[in-house]
Amino acid sequence: MSVFIHLVVELGRLLEPVLAESATAAAIVLFTVLVRLVLYPLSRAAFRGATPAAGCLPVLLQLPVFFLMYQAFSSGDELLAHRLFAAPLGARWTEALGEGGLLGAQGLVFLGLFAAIGVVAAWSAVRGRRAAAEAALAPARPVPAGISAEQQEAMRKLGGVLPLLSFGTLITAAVVPLAAGLYLLTTTAWAVAERAWLQSRGAACGAGGPAAGPAPSPAAGAAGGVGSGAARVGVRRGGGGGRRGRGGRKSAGRRRSSL
Repeated sequence: MSVFIHLVVELGRLLEPVLAESATAAAIVLFTVLVRLVLYPLSRAAFRGATPAAGCLPVLLQLPVFFLMYQAFSSGDELLAHRLFAAPLGARWTEALGEGGLLGAQGLVFLGLFAAIGVVAAWSAVRGRRAAAEAALAPARPVPAGISAEQQEAMRKLGGVLPLLSFGTLITAAVVPLAAGLYLLTTTAWAVAERAWLQSRGAACGAGGPAAGPAPSPAAGAAGGVGSGAARVGVRRGGGGGRRGRGGRKSAGRRRSSL
């Protein structure tokens, strides 16, 4: 945990000339972005795999980072004094309510955090429902080998429920320190934006490729091969006939001259 605290402190010092007291809060956001950048190849592979188990792996790998954040701002004396505007990064929402009420200086910081998480959760839910509607209207794809129709239906239902889980982040942010809430907001927003980016890239790659007609059937391919082979044979025969014709004319000319 000391390595984590040292990294956040150093990032805060780099940002302090610009952000003053809120530099450590910005360092938490920057640290979260760095973590998500490291996990991006894994998230991209999970998206291409399109399986719920693979999609959960990046989330599981972030749990140790979240617990480090929670411990650092719950018991680490070095970071407890840092603030985001008027609210200490180690404060919880219940403590902020005790300081000035719902609309107090600290309460307004938490309300801003909750509003931002709510916007991200709503965006995630809208995109999830839109993707589910598009999948329902799209032509049926072949079921991968080893996956039954019941499993495919369960995966479809899970895909519709997962975006709603973002609203659960609101409950978590209300009981953890403000610093952990910032981490949750940043990583959730990154996850939603990352998935939108991967979906748009996938659609662009699919639409930007060369237009191709339906693939020929094996029978059509075989018929084409036979036809082309027959044409080549005909060309050879025609060429041979031409050579025989020229040879016949030459021999006839010799016979006339001898007569």
